[in-house]
Amino acid sequence: MAQSRIMVLGVGFDNVTMEEAAQKAIELARSGGGYVVTPNAEIVYACRKNPEAKDAVNGAALVVPDGIGVVKASRILKRPLKERVPGVELGTAILPAAAKHGLRLFLLGGKPGVAEEAARKLTEKYEGLVIAGTADGYFQNDDEVIAKINASNADILYVCLGAPKQEIWMRKNRDKLKVSLMLGLGGSVDVYAGKVERAPEFWQKMGLEWLYRLMKQPKRAKRVLGSLPPFLLAVYKERRQERKAAK
Repeated sequence: MAQSRIMVLGVGFDNVTMEEAAQKAIELARSGGGYVVTPNAEIVYACRKNPEAKDAVNGAALVVPDGIGVVKASRILKRPLKERVPGVELGTAILPAAAKHGLRLFLLGGKPGVAEEAARKLTEKYEGLVIAGTADGYFQNDDEVIAKINASNADILYVCLGAPKQEIWMRKNRDKLKVSLMLGLGGSVDVYAGKVERAPEFWQKMGLEWLYRLMKQPKRAKRVLGSLPPFLLAVYKERRQERKAAK
């Protein structure tokens, strides 16, 4: 899939729908295929200043656009992505197939106790789903948590450490981990545990989930406003440059 990736400010995205992304993820899990990342506009912009993060994102087996900003940017650049593929929804979408195929899941991230609560709720919701183990995101020693994950015999690992930490962590430790597939899913473990509510469906459909979160968490304003406007400016600049080059 990497050969057909659509580039947005140096980050390559696989042009897939949610259904296609979920199917690809399960295929990777069954074949031992690497890791999946779900960058939004904020992460894409951060990659411009962080080569390690950029390499980690582009090195993933599957890269999907979590935010509407990336999808709109792809349209501005005249190479449109099919649709937004939110990480939290992708993580949910593969669970029925994981249960069906007997793929064991490990949840990594969140505050102490959150991953355990997420595991309880997910196994209640998805019949046959096996949670092989959990660990919070406050570990100090990579080797210890990796040993715990490997001992669980998990097939799929949800890494919810926040970006770009989780992307760099997956790339750094992929050869040490025995899991077939890792997914970097940010704060999804908090959603699965019921600790954080997503925006109402109306806001999601309008592509304004980011604004809803900003209204609920004003402390995010500095970070969001420090990346989204520069992201859009960079996209329009790239489009102008491409137009000039095409003349």
